[in-house]
Amino acid sequence: MGKPPETLLQQRLEKSGKVKADNESATPASPRIEARRQPRFKIEIDITINSRTSGMLKGHTLDISQFGIAAMLPIEAPLGEIVELSFALPSGPVRIQATVRQRNAFRYGFEFVDQDLVNEFVRRTCRDLAIEKSLMLACVR
Repeated sequence: MGKPPETLLQQRLEKSGKVKADNESATPASPRIEARRQPRFKIEIDITINSRTSGMLKGHTLDISQFGIAAMLPIEAPLGEIVELSFALPSGPVRIQATVRQRNAFRYGFEFVDQDLVNEFVRRTCRDLAIEKSLMLACVR
């Protein structure tokens, strides 16, 4: 009996250089595939971050998923801090708690804290953006 499909896919990706093998060390120049629980969708809207340590921060978003949102901020927000995010989606206003998970220069990644309470507007926007993206791809083909 052959190897499971997941193992074969992993081997092909390792050979192509798109992911590193378990026994390889990562190098900054090596490309890799990001494993995401949900797809991200580009969305550029204003966002306000209320931080206990940095106060009120204003920025703009880059993308969104059902698990979090990325934004550009002009002032530093501490990694690991739980903040309150406020932003307006096409389907309505959102106020939600999130953890500051990543920082790359002025780009921040926020993970929504309670996935069970993720605002319906976030889910609806992600669904609508997924449909819009698939329709655009169908038109291109």
